[in-house]
Amino acid sequence: MTTAQVAIDAGGDPVPAAPAPASPPAAPAYSWPVALAYIGVSLFVALTQGVAQGFVSTNIPQVAGNLGVTTTQATWLTVAFTIPRVALPLMLVKIRMQFGLRRFAEIAVAIYLVVSLISIEAIDLRSAVLVQALSGMSAAPLSTLAFMYMLEPLPPQWKMRLGLPLVMAAISAGPMLARVVSPPLLAGSGLAGLHALGLGLAALALGLVYYLPLTSPPRVKAIAPLDIVSWLLIAAGFGGLSATFTMGAIYWWTDTAWLGMVFAASIGALTLAVIVELHRKAPLLDIRWLASPTVVHLTVTLLLFRLILSEQSAGAPRMFQVLGVTQNQLMPLFAVLIVATFAGALALIPFMEPGNVPRLHLVALAMIGIGAYMDSHATVDTRPAQMMLSQAMIAFASTLYLAPAMMQGLLSALARGPNYILSFIITFLSTQSLGGVIGSGAFVTFINHREAVHMQVLREELTTTSPMLVQQIAARSAALAPQIADGAMRRAQAVVQIAGDATTQAFVLAYNDAYRLIALVAAGALAALVLHMFRDRLAASFRPASPAAPASSQINRTEPK
Repeated sequence: MTTAQVAIDAGGDPVPAAPAPASPPAAPAYSWPVALAYIGVSLFVALTQGVAQGFVSTNIPQVAGNLGVTTTQATWLTVAFTIPRVALPLMLVKIRMQFGLRRFAEIAVAIYLVVSLISIEAIDLRSAVLVQALSGMSAAPLSTLAFMYMLEPLPPQWKMRLGLPLVMAAISAGPMLARVVSPPLLAGSGLAGLHALGLGLAALALGLVYYLPLTSPPRVKAIAPLDIVSWLLIAAGFGGLSATFTMGAIYWWTDTAWLGMVFAASIGALTLAVIVELHRKAPLLDIRWLASPTVVHLTVTLLLFRLILSEQSAGAPRMFQVLGVTQNQLMPLFAVLIVATFAGALALIPFMEPGNVPRLHLVALAMIGIGAYMDSHATVDTRPAQMMLSQAMIAFASTLYLAPAMMQGLLSALARGPNYILSFIITFLSTQSLGGVIGSGAFVTFINHREAVHMQVLREELTTTSPMLVQQIAARSAALAPQIADGAMRRAQAVVQIAGDATTQAFVLAYNDAYRLIALVAAGALAALVLHMFRDRLAASFRPASPAAPASSQINRTEPK
């Protein structure tokens, strides 16, 4: 198994090439213009799927208004898109192996194009949810293709060093790009503008994939009947968890009975999947390896980091929404975050070696901790320009952390054998996709709880006998005199305004609490990593030296000639 034969799926899906009875063909040599074309297709496809993911989640209020539903109801569109994105990549690996890479690429993008065309016709919530589910299904393979196109033309020594960080940065930047392009499109053509752009990107992606094909490894029969059973159970489990943690913070966990039932059913489905896999001679997933200390440590590390990154995905944008900042005003912030994300990928190039992973993670955690602490001093007057540096640090650190972690996991799986690659898919996918959903749900829940606490404190301080409150009511009533003649109405309106300001203040204080918590978690993870590195160094000092091949040699394997 070579790195040239490894592709990585949505959010990080490593895909092994199918084992062939004969030696696979030698990788073709590409001229630099052709190599740049493949890299360009990779970045385009990655950004295309990211933009598709971000269009709905970014514009929930506009979509809700267009469909005539509440924003809470429109949130189901995000759930519908997320569930197949979480569940499908596992089976897509087997599909590629059995039916061929080129056919897979062309059909996948063609389906995405058809779904983009259908999305224009969604006129109510039910049809929109169905379209979003189809969109999630059709977009899931695009991240795989992005990785494959990036790795295809690169020499073996550059596949991990350059290809992996760059394409992961592009996938991360896609939803941010959606936030940058959405406001002008909505202002010019409404939701039709978003649909038109999505359709145009899909059509161009199909043309690029058709005229610049990937090298296809030999096809093999890869799908067994029990693979489908295991996948259905895993898909049901992951899908149910996604729905639970997305909607839990909205419907408030224990207040809605169906949330508990869905959660219990999800755990049950995953438990059955584990039982099935443990009793198979050729399992879809190696559960015993996934439960090993090394993989559990990697899983916990990746999950913790994804939870920490909720500071950026579910923190700052929602805080600015509470403060009345428009999408137009957020455009410069997300443009900076896109640049910072790619800057993190470029900064990795000289240091992308297995031995450097702990040090890279130290830097990433330090940057996130500092950035979150800087954000924890927000006020009701804070605007995006004041958080550009801190948020850019977090975006930079995300690439600095995830790409080396992906490399580490890939090399660990490859060291055990090609069959372990598929098991690693679930590890990375569950921590990134589910971790993002869990992190967002936990973040919103924490904010709502802390907002209630701060609001109670403010109510106690602003009693009707409070001199400060009396002065505020009088001042605001006087300011409203030109608009409202009736004194009682002016006073009532002044009270409403003060209550609104108090709510906003409580929310900002709650977000500051969350930022401080994330800074503490990052600091704790940093301290734990330092202790872990110290332990490893101490243990190494007591071990006798033994000849071993350099770790980087695993990265530079080439295909047999």
